Formats: sequence, C-alpha cells, structure tokens
Amino acid sequence: MKIILMLAILGLALISFAAEWLPVDITALVVAIVLMLCGLVSPEEGISGFGNSATITVMAMFVLSAGVTRTGVVQIVRDGLLKWGGKQISRQILVMGGIVGPITAFINNTAVVAIFLPIVESWCKQRQISVSKLLIPLSYSTVLGGMLTLIGTSTNILASGLSKQLGYGEFSLFEFTPVGIATFAIGLMYLSFVAPYLLPDRKPLDGDSIEDDYGLEDYISEMVIPPGSIAIGKTLRESEIQRKFDLSVLEIIHDGIHFSQPLADKTLSAGDVLIVRGSRDNLLNVRDERGIEILADMKFNKKTVEDEISSGEEKVAEVLILSNSRLIGTTLKDLRFRQRYNATVLAIRRGQELIRDRLGKIPLRFGDLLLVQGPKDSFIGLQTTRELLVLEEREVETLRQDKAKIALAIVLGVVVLAAFNIQPILVSSLLGVVLMVITGCLKPGEIYGAVRWDIIFLLAGLIPLGIAMDNSGATEWLAEKLVSVGGHLSGYWILTFFYLATNLLTEVLSNNASVVLMIPVAVEVAESLGLNPLAFMFAVTFAASNSYLTPIGYQTNTMVYGPGGYKFLDFTRVGAILNLVLTFFTPWVIVQLYGL
Repeated sequence: MKIILMLAILGLALISFAAEWLPVDITALVVAIVLMLCGLVSPEEGISGFGNSATITVMAMFVLSAGVTRTGVVQIVRDGLLKWGGKQISRQILVMGGIVGPITAFINNTAVVAIFLPIVESWCKQRQISVSKLLIPLSYSTVLGGMLTLIGTSTNILASGLSKQLGYGEFSLFEFTPVGIATFAIGLMYLSFVAPYLLPDRKPLDGDSIEDDYGLEDYISEMVIPPGSIAIGKTLRESEIQRKFDLSVLEIIHDGIHFSQPLADKTLSAGDVLIVRGSRDNLLNVRDERGIEILADMKFNKKTVEDEISSGEEKVAEVLILSNSRLIGTTLKDLRFRQRYNATVLAIRRGQELIRDRLGKIPLRFGDLLLVQGPKDSFIGLQTTRELLVLEEREVETLRQDKAKIALAIVLGVVVLAAFNIQPILVSSLLGVVLMVITGCLKPGEIYGAVRWDIIFLLAGLIPLGIAMDNSGATEWLAEKLVSVGGHLSGYWILTFFYLATNLLTEVLSNNASVVLMIPVAVEVAESLGLNPLAFMFAVTFAASNSYLTPIGYQTNTMVYGPGGYKFLDFTRVGAILNLVLTFFTPWVIVQLYGL
C-alpha cells in the first residue's frame, strides 16, 4: 500500500514540476509536507533537508561565489578574450570556453554567465559579430565546466550527500574531475568546430540593433501641449497621462531644455514637448481627452535610440531579470519600477515574444529582458542590485577590486583544505564565508542577497522525497522492475540507459530533482546486478547537469535566451547532437576509468 501511495505522490509531483503550477521550490516543499501528512516520512525526516550538509554547503558556495564576483576577480580575465580570441568564430568559442569552463569549476555557473554576458556582448560589438553565435556556447561551456569539481554545481554536492546517505561516503572535491575533463574536452571541441555551423546569425550588433529588435519607431512619439490644454498648470502626476493612458513620458522639453527622470512633479506648460512611449491607440486617447497634440512620428533612420529619446545625461540599455530576483511574479506597476529605479521600461523581450503594450500589468519572469531608459546615474544603481543584470560591463567603481586578491586567496584556501582532506568541504566553505565578511570582501547584509534561496528550498524539499522513496520500498520496487526488463543487457548499456533516462527527466524536472529520484534506483539496480554503484551514481549525476535541449532545461540557458535573440528550437538544434554524443561517450569514459 505504501508503495502505491508513494508512486501516486511521485506521479503528481512530476506532473506539477513539468506543468509549473507553482515555482519548483514551492512544489518541492509541498511534496515534503504531503509526505509528512501521509506518514511516509517523520516530521524530523521531513525537515531534515534544511540541516543537510549538502544544503548548507550549497548555501556557502553561493556566498563564496558572490565574494569573488563582487571583488571583480573574474573581470581580470576579460582581456584574455580580446587578446587570444582572434577573428574566427571557432577560435573565439574555444578561447571563451577555455576561460569560463575552469572558472565554473569553482564558482556557481549562473554567476559566471551573469558576469560574462555583458563582457561577451562588448566583445561581439568590438569584433562586429552576432552575439547569437557566442551566447549558447557560453551557457553550455559553463554547464560542462561545472562538472569538473564537486563544488561546480549544486547537483554534484547533492549527489555527494546522497552517496553518503546510501552508505558509500561523500565524494572528494576532485572525484568528478577525470570524467569531467573528458566530457568538457569533447563538449568544447563540438561547440568550437561543429556548433558554429548550427548557431544562428540572428542578432547583429551594428549600432542599429536596439530599434530594429524592439521596433521602437512605432512606440516612441512626440506630443506637444497646445494653448488651452487642460493639462497646463498641472504636474505630470496630476495630469494622469501615464497612469490612466498607459503611457511612459521619457522626457519633457521646455524652451529647448531637456528634463529627464524624475518627471512626476514637473509642471506642464503650453508648448512643452513630451517624448512618450505608447501605442497609437493610447496616444489618440490622450489627444482626445487631454487635448495634447501628436507631432509627426520621430524618424529613426540610421540614428541610435539614445540620440532620439535621450539627452546627453540619459541612456538606453537592456536589463536581464535574474533567477533570484524579487521582481519575478510581480508587475512593473506593483513594483513602482519607475520610482524605485528612476528609469522607464520601454519594452520587454521574453524569448521570441516582444511585449510593448500594457507593460505595467505584465507579471515578470526569470530571463525577461527589459529595455530600460533613464539617467546614466540610475544605471549605476541597477548595476549594483543582485536582482537585475545590466547587459554592459560593470563600472569599476562598483567593484571592490582592492579586495580581489583576498577573495581569490579565500577560495583557494577552501579548495586546498577540502582537496587534501584537512577539513570537509562543509567546514572549509563555511570558514570561507566568515572570512569573506571579516576581510571586507562582502558586507554582512550581502550574504543573504547572495544565496539562491529558491535552490536552497528546492534541495530542502527534495531530500525528504528520497527518504520517502526508500522508506516506502518504492526504490527497491522500481529497481526490481528495471532489472527484470534490462537485466540481460551488458553493464555499459544499462549505464547508458540510466544516463539517457536521467537526461530526459532533467528536461522536465530540475537537475536536482532528477538526481534525488534516479541515484537511489540506479544504486539499487547496480547492487542487484553486482555492478559498480559508483559508476551508476556518476552516470546519473553527469546526465542530470549535461542537458542542452531547451532554453528552460538549465538556468544559464534561460539567461542567454533573450539576450541572444534565440528561438526555442535553436537550443534543440545545437544541443541535441551534444546530448547524443555525451549519452554514449560519458558512460564509456566512466567504464574505462572506474570499471563495472
């Protein structure tokens, strides 16, 4: 009966993860609560994920990554891209991957992509090449690089915790390195010499791309306040032009003088010219109800958006919503975005979809790309927030570069202590967190903003699921069925089956959820057939992270989706071959190195 109940809960959980009825971290917590209510885990087991060594280690690694990025350590290598990149796409991808991959072995890959996105965009502008040729390889290189060490990704740390729970002990810091080097090498060769023929040339950076990409010529207009208008003498806020008619006033020109944000308390006068963003229908409504006339459409031909809608103190840039952002799920109106950041959102790009109407009422998502206009000083504030990423290189003044050597020394110390088994990675990473604060690399309050709480709660909710699978006998039951079906196959093909199954499952679930579900079953099958359980744990762990089929299968893919101007199937076209190669190559490497 317990097995049936467990399988039913598991099935509902899988459907919920796939359908995204709730955020994955909330879904995981709901599953943990249901398991406790059904008696499949005790209350202590149900909350054990919050105190699990894997969860705490992942939390510490997020903070260490923030210390490294906040001090500008990674920016030091950006000159290497220009120095060694050359002019051929293959060489550029090879150099970029060779730089970011090893970095990702020790720093969270989403943090690495966040740093290198603006660097790569700037690099592409200098080389006059399409950014869409390089951003998928950037994402895939960080995923491959994350498998080089135990701390390269939260999935590896979780797998280590599961190994200990199953009685095989925790993995060492460089346990994954031999297989990781092999998969990284084959993956980088593919990305450098095959992928360029499959990558689109969709988003050229030739100076006209912003207006071309966002179609602003239809949404940026000039309006003038004629004598007799009921708006005369009122402030912009009192006129309700923006609130009632869903328009954004970007500038007010009074007697030839440009006034930029903030504009809400600016008094309107006859003859004032308003630079506004809005649809034609809304402009006509303002004309009819407020008596504000529409001037001839602004001409964008061969001029930049900055020249047309901005004075010298203003700028336009793309801003990416990051995965730990509190903006996710809220609207620009609810956030009071214009007041909070002293900037205006002109359009939203969501993958292939371009949104230009009713922007204030659109719930924001991770990976949304906002086209933002505002005073230059406002973008310094946007650069320092951990919730948004301005797609331009960070101002040096916002980084603590004088602490870069200290931050690097702390991370190296954590690695050395763990690598030589002087201290467990849990202890050394927590020590590193404390040292980051004591030395001033991070401020105490920045620790909490550095942690990906969605990942922490996801791990905490998933760990009881693995316990319940074991308590109910569901793991053993599934293993018996698999053995009866595929027990006649050779060890390599059984290993390949688990790799492929996990690889496909991680496209539906998160990579962490796939590891929790598949490792116990894989180990049970290995034990039943007298095969090497370590080999099966490695196959599942590598398969869970090395998935490249969709822009939503891995968070770094989602991050480059909008900035690269990609279509959904671009990832499938490039990633399917890489997935297929690794599906047969990785188990073969594992067998050669560890045997069956």
